[in-house]
Amino acid sequence: MRRVKLDRIDLKILQDLQEDGRITNVELAKRAGISAPPCLRRVRALEEAGYIKGYHADLDTEALGYEVVFFALVGLTGQSETVLNEFQEHVNAWPEVRECNMARGQHDFVLKLVARNTSHENDLTSSLTAAPHVSTVQTLQVIRQSKNQSGVPIDPADPAFVVEE
Repeated sequence: MRRVKLDRIDLKILQDLQEDGRITNVELAKRAGISAPPCLRRVRALEEAGYIKGYHADLDTEALGYEVVFFALVGLTGQSETVLNEFQEHVNAWPEVRECNMARGQHDFVLKLVARNTSHENDLTSSLTAAPHVSTVQTLQVIRQSKNQSGVPIDPADPAFVVEE
């Protein structure tokens, strides 16, 4: 993966794509202050360099029948690479696990899961507790979400962001 140096135009493109992945190249170019062909070349270079990992739709979990969102704080019996990798492979195979993050601190992993209902949540928690190398599981059910924003904050006007002019 070839890294490109980011300038203010690249950052503006990243900011706009992060806010709206369906924006047209013509509109993206207009907002960035360049014409469409170089904008498309820049987007492709940003994709190839790994700054843009993909595009997706933000789906409504409840509308699709997943009424429960919860986090699981998981402690393992050990921290060897074998134990860590086996646990990750195990939970990465579960479609209900939407995020799997190794953590520093009291717990080894923080998982974000979705469940159709409380009974499904209990089944998932039981399966997680019984998973290989798991010593502790603490769950936190989401009651209400006030913010859900993916990506990172980007401010093209912030000089700290500009790698090269």
